[in-house]
Amino acid sequence: MTTTASLIFNPNAGQNDPVEDLVTIREVFESKINLNIHPSHKGVSTAELTHQAIKQGTDMILIAGGDGTVSSAAEALIGTDIPIGIIPRGTVNAFAKALNISTNIKAACEAILLGRPHRVDAATCNGKPMIVLAGIGLEPETIAHSSRRIKKQFGMLSFVLAGIKELGELKTFEASIETENETMNLQAVAVTIANTAAPTSLLAHGPAHVIPDDGLLDVTIFAPSNRKNAFFGAYHLLRSGFTNDATHRDDIQYFKAKNVKVETKPLQKVSLDGDPIEANSVEINCIPHSLNVLLPALDNFTFN
Repeated sequence: MTTTASLIFNPNAGQNDPVEDLVTIREVFESKINLNIHPSHKGVSTAELTHQAIKQGTDMILIAGGDGTVSSAAEALIGTDIPIGIIPRGTVNAFAKALNISTNIKAACEAILLGRPHRVDAATCNGKPMIVLAGIGLEPETIAHSSRRIKKQFGMLSFVLAGIKELGELKTFEASIETENETMNLQAVAVTIANTAAPTSLLAHGPAHVIPDDGLLDVTIFAPSNRKNAFFGAYHLLRSGFTNDATHRDDIQYFKAKNVKVETKPLQKVSLDGDPIEANSVEINCIPHSLNVLLPALDNFTFN
């Protein structure tokens, strides 16, 4: 019996030509599985398309888009056994990179056909699905200064340039952070709560490694006292992301928790999986092993 897969396709994601990407996807899959294509558009959300595909009895959900597309689709997939194939075609693709999924369209599709299902964590942030991270302070400020037009033109470089500008301004705030184990009050420039994190998710990399299937959130608090320390600290965070060596600086704290609540004074901008959200406070709860993702078939595979 031939497998039926529903492709949730976001034509507006990333910098690639959507027509060319769709042709590539169809070339890989259509001789192997029954492929039903569901393009996202303004009239219906990605979550609604995914719910519809599940009701129609699809065997597999394929998601072609960026982190925002995958996060929206996850609303319908958290807690189910439906295999999920990720085809990265966004600007950042942090979720795919954190799971060692190729950002080459053809390679990602071929890996899905040969892949093995692996259960990874998801989370909710103020009741919304979260697959990558929530950022408070520096990250959403950086995203706010990277318009869709600039992201389309310059890709990841747009975030780098905006981030450098925001580091130079060094805006601090008071944060009250509550977990299942403790409550702390501190000053920060950025607070990042990560479920997963790509090497380029700079502000999430206080710890040596953000593990996608450990049932815990990784919290990194960045609190440089001046511009010089801000740039040195950012360098250490970036290095940690690529080397998996934990940072060792007094102005970078990190810990793990199942549940995290953050309140700030003054109110700060908040980003969720790369998109801005309105929030007076942030409450994040990890949902262990709740997404069934098809990952590259490697012997002795582990995230540790």
